[in-house]
Amino acid sequence: MTPSESHSLEKTRTDRLAKLAEKARSLPAVPGVYLMKDASETVIYIGKAGSLPNRVGSYFVPSVDLGPKKQPMLDLIEDFDVIECEGEWEALLMESRLIKDIRPRFNTLMLDDKTFPYLAVTMRDDFPGVFITRTPAEPEYKGAKIFGPFTSAGALREAVQILQQVFRYRTCTLTIKADDPKNDHFRPCLLHAINQCTAPCGNKISRENYRADINRFVRFIGTKRSVMLRELRTEMTESSGRQDYERAATLRDQIEAIEKLDERQKKMGDMEWQSEVTIFASDPRKGLASLQKILRIDTPIRCLEAIDIAHLQGGETVGSKVCFIDGRPYKDGYRRYKIKSVSGGDDYMAIREVVSRRYREAGEGCELYPDVILIDGGLGQLHAALEAFDQLEVRPPMVISLAKKEELIFIQERTEPVKLGRENPGLKLCQAMRDEAHRFAQLYHHILRRKSMMDE
Repeated sequence: MTPSESHSLEKTRTDRLAKLAEKARSLPAVPGVYLMKDASETVIYIGKAGSLPNRVGSYFVPSVDLGPKKQPMLDLIEDFDVIECEGEWEALLMESRLIKDIRPRFNTLMLDDKTFPYLAVTMRDDFPGVFITRTPAEPEYKGAKIFGPFTSAGALREAVQILQQVFRYRTCTLTIKADDPKNDHFRPCLLHAINQCTAPCGNKISRENYRADINRFVRFIGTKRSVMLRELRTEMTESSGRQDYERAATLRDQIEAIEKLDERQKKMGDMEWQSEVTIFASDPRKGLASLQKILRIDTPIRCLEAIDIAHLQGGETVGSKVCFIDGRPYKDGYRRYKIKSVSGGDDYMAIREVVSRRYREAGEGCELYPDVILIDGGLGQLHAALEAFDQLEVRPPMVISLAKKEELIFIQERTEPVKLGRENPGLKLCQAMRDEAHRFAQLYHHILRRKSMMDE
């Protein structure tokens, strides 16, 4: 190819991308799905967007780098179509359905290279659970409703968490039978306390009402939001007409929650730490994802707890437990403990006492452990906690400790600690929890000291 021919081809490519960029700028600033097409009008790639002009336009910036697998696509795009959606949730679901139906060339290339996530709803269970899996063909998902594949695991996890606030389904792996008498004595996890699960594990909802919620969730996944809202309003009116006011109220709450989905998503994205927690101000989701990778945990981390011990010159020893849900402090889950088993500054004994008192019911199978338990201290403190857990029949899924000086993370059943860079989001999340537990313990310690001085 001569230099003049090469120059001509480059100019043609530049002009084409410029026209596509101009078309992208004219798109409405709404969520949606975009379909990239080649010269024969064949769809070669499908993607989703929170804002169509911003996302689609980003493909046609001269300096764009889409990576080795998608970059060649720019030489083939001649046009694109868009489908406007009512929200980012609809865009996420529509993208999945279109990719599954059309199987565009560049999406298929990416899907074949690695396993993408699916959404599984275990409809055969008495109380179906909602799970994210990369292996939907596994026996545990036999008879489940499977949605996907989804191209973004992070977006899918966020969608599941947000929609859980609407439909309040369970995401735990417990085996729950409707007629199990143990349910009467089981203490639900904190997702029930924050109204993100109706807690069938503790008989807080009937099998029929839970199944109705799941059916509405499945319908929401496969239906436009506006259609779903019309159906719910009709059902609410009919329930009210039958004087079934409890069901009508449930439907009313779900209608209001669905209407606020976009607002809820924005608030989650903008939410900051509560005022006491200042060390970790970046996206907590990144911290959770990083910590999950560090700890080699297969499932997403939702609930974390941290334990700290405080004392002054060996007196007034106290313990604290703080709780974080989805990377943010959950104040109703905070607890303080006045240490009874030791009067001196024996941190190990104090840790054993706090662990035993806090997790006794979980160890007896009457409630769930959090996904991760963080102990303030080094290897000795971690071993002290594990010794306490050894006295219980059920062991926690993951216990770690964070040493203050070198900020080393000690992990159960690993011989060597993990040292992370100062900017690692997983480390920052652990530091935020450790510091919050320390602040909470110190506050209780000062209260006791003040009370002691007043009694003298």
